[in-house]
Amino acid sequence: MTTPTKATAERVRFTGPERTELAEELKRQYEQGDSIRALADSCGRSYGFVHRLLTEARTTLRSRGGSRPGND
Repeated sequence: MTTPTKATAERVRFTGPERTELAEELKRQYEQGDSIRALADSCGRSYGFVHRLLTEARTTLRSRGGSRPGND
């Protein structure tokens, strides 16, 4: 028997209050500095899914590339 991988695992659909709750939690973590990619990895969802939820939660998204030394 094999263990399901991220690519083959059955995905749970998030709708209604569960979706809103997840979006707010992801927004909180994103605003504390986590990247979209890190959030996607931590919840086992795609980058696009997390990006969509952040947008639905009216999150102000950071520009691409993160912070770089000397560009404060």
